[in-house]
Amino acid sequence: MMYRQLSIMLLCLGASTCSLAGSTRIAVAANFTAPMEAITHAFEEQTGHTVSVSFGSSGKLFAQVQNGAPFDAFLSADTAKPEALVNAGLAIKESRFTYAVGTLALYGGDSTDAKRLLESGDYNKLAIANPRLAPYGAAAMETLQALGVADSAASKLVTGENISQTWQFVFTGNADIGFIALSQIIKGGTPPTGAWVVPGQLHSPIHQDAVLLERGKDNPASQSLLDFLKGDTAREIIQRYGYATVQP
Repeated sequence: MMYRQLSIMLLCLGASTCSLAGSTRIAVAANFTAPMEAITHAFEEQTGHTVSVSFGSSGKLFAQVQNGAPFDAFLSADTAKPEALVNAGLAIKESRFTYAVGTLALYGGDSTDAKRLLESGDYNKLAIANPRLAPYGAAAMETLQALGVADSAASKLVTGENISQTWQFVFTGNADIGFIALSQIIKGGTPPTGAWVVPGQLHSPIHQDAVLLERGKDNPASQSLLDFLKGDTAREIIQRYGYATVQP
């Protein structure tokens, strides 16, 4: 019996993921879908942990966390919602950090001069994410106001529940142009022809914060994932998708 137990212990020591691998469930802002999928793949390969990701608007995910949704960590598209969760005792204050700084883009297809259409008013529908739920939508509204075209655009707006739905409006032609996340259209580090990368001075910075939730505080896989987000592998992926990163 002792020999059998020793053999099992040695077998476990020889397997990098034996008994050490865990799982975590996280909520992630929809704009971060593509980089998060790449990060998750790299994280699972390197650690043996598994990650279940739910994407959605930051506002809806925030409400779900408040109502007891079983998430271990939250990657928002802003700073206010993670801070509010900390203040409500639902998240760990010391765990909060900025994992990415988002970039807004206006797009209507590779052959469309999106900025010219916006400024001329020569379009039928302009898609934005819901500014009450999605920080990219709020940034889009600030940009319209800064450009002096908010009033002329008001009757032409179509509003997506989140930035993914906003992109779908543009992709399917239900909107001529739309304010989306640069990460949704960038390829090889280069925006497509016709897209307008919105200068950061036209809207409030889109700092995107992550936070460990109370449910995940004793889950090593959850903490490991947040640590991984601060590392070189994740930062390279994040930058590849058009985001900036800050030193943690």
